[in-house]
Amino acid sequence: MDPIAHTFTGMALAAAGLRRATPLAATALFMGVNAPDVDVLSGLGAEYEALAFRRGWTHGVLALALWPFVLTGVLLAWDRYVRSKRKPGAAPARAGPLLALTALAVLTHPTLDWLNNYGLRWLMPFDGTWFYGDALFVIDPWFWLLAGGAAFLTFSRSRLAKVRWAVFFALATALIVASAATALSNAAEAVPAAAAVLWVAGVAGLVAARWRLRAASPATLERAAQAGLALAALYVVALIAASGAARNEVRETARARGVAVEDVMVAPRPANPFVGDVVVATRDEYYVGRFDWLAAPRASFEQAPVPRASGAAFQLAAQALAARRFLTWARYPAVDVERGPSGSTLVRFTDVRYRAADRLSGPVVELPAGAVETSGD
Repeated sequence: MDPIAHTFTGMALAAAGLRRATPLAATALFMGVNAPDVDVLSGLGAEYEALAFRRGWTHGVLALALWPFVLTGVLLAWDRYVRSKRKPGAAPARAGPLLALTALAVLTHPTLDWLNNYGLRWLMPFDGTWFYGDALFVIDPWFWLLAGGAAFLTFSRSRLAKVRWAVFFALATALIVASAATALSNAAEAVPAAAAVLWVAGVAGLVAARWRLRAASPATLERAAQAGLALAALYVVALIAASGAARNEVRETARARGVAVEDVMVAPRPANPFVGDVVVATRDEYYVGRFDWLAAPRASFEQAPVPRASGAAFQLAAQALAARRFLTWARYPAVDVERGPSGSTLVRFTDVRYRAADRLSGPVVELPAGAVETSGD
């Protein structure tokens, strides 16, 4: 999920009462929910290095075991050498609660990341297998509204906090309205126009609730945050269940058409939990389509399947470093082969997950003239 979703999760946990566990509890939660994303620095490296590295070492089981101790050590050092000198009379932070809070916060991060179709390598560094939840889009405004709303009611008391929340809601609203406007002019876009209306209504409801609770006791605010977290959890569980049911229906529909199914993806679309992008993988090709809970039939497929990546040109191009990095991440790799300048061969790598939307395209490898023909000799 995006950093906003992770941050809102930590804030909501703090608002729900965990910030009272020990001094620096809220800081522990904020740090824990975002710590695994330190791998974003891999984006500063060579082309496609981030795709091969991200959601692996810092998100896997070994990192999940180590992060709580690292973060707790940092916080205890800060408490002893900085905070205690700034606030001599303040109660010291307690190691046990800090360790428990950071462990909880860190665990939420890969759990949320697993929910989308980008993938996560839970078993790193021991096993590089990718796992996919296919339940939530990587940026989910309804999760923002639920988890963020739980945090908003508590962490919006100061003038600066109110300004920050106002900026966030304004920017998020502009993004959703712009996406909805694009959907009106382009049927391929996934964001429905109704999402903008629902989002604005949701934000208005949060502002009204904040006004009503302006003089509420801390206990009341904690209960409100707990309710928001519970709703967010129910939303996630419902989408996980719906995703599983959709995959089963797509699998049965494909088999009824004589397709030898090996794998199925029904990937969520942004702001629309009722529609998903479908990929059915067989040994030799991919069937691409759409799933719509409100349509009849719910599962539909495009006429022409997409061939799996294969052939001499693919085998040669796959040896390039950028291609190897891309293929480390690609779930459904495919290639387009065409003639380049001076008789060379251009091999364009894509992942069928994002092929229709032309997102996260892979490298283009140029093979010298005659290389493909020679490899077949």
